[in-house]
Amino acid sequence: VSQNVRLIGLDPGLRKTGWGVVEFNGVSLEYVDCGVISTLGTETMPGRLAVLYEGLAAVIEKWHPDSAAVEETFVNKNGASTLKLGQARGVVLLVPALAGLEVAEYHNRTVKRSVVGSGRAAKQQIQVMVRHLLPTADPKTSDAADALAVAICHAHHSVSVTHRAAFGVPA
Repeated sequence: VSQNVRLIGLDPGLRKTGWGVVEFNGVSLEYVDCGVISTLGTETMPGRLAVLYEGLAAVIEKWHPDSAAVEETFVNKNGASTLKLGQARGVVLLVPALAGLEVAEYHNRTVKRSVVGSGRAAKQQIQVMVRHLLPTADPKTSDAADALAVAICHAHHSVSVTHRAAFGVPA
């Protein structure tokens, strides 16, 4: 009898952070839930980070994932935007770590390759494949679909050695 492992994928952003929860039994994936935590640009930076922290903590408390995966963010030419995104990403890494979860990180090309088969896949291709791999999922935003893609990637690539052992799969 295989046990299910619940995974949460996270797509960090300051305005919108996508999250997606799936269950993985070592062979197949099952959709659980997904959504977005949004902050308002009119709030102060500390206020926005607090909203992100509280929202993500509530999602983790509700769904009790066993492991988390976060998409690595890219650095753009606007230094101020990169710094702000880095602060949001810090919160997204911190919340699952404080909940005692193992947190994996994946480059966006790795996520795309894992879900679509190409590291250069377009957002629309990711959304199509997420719906194909998780037929009951209906992500309302690209951020939620991207987060589900991160969870799928995590299931395919790096469920911890402990979880692999539980499924009888070599590490």
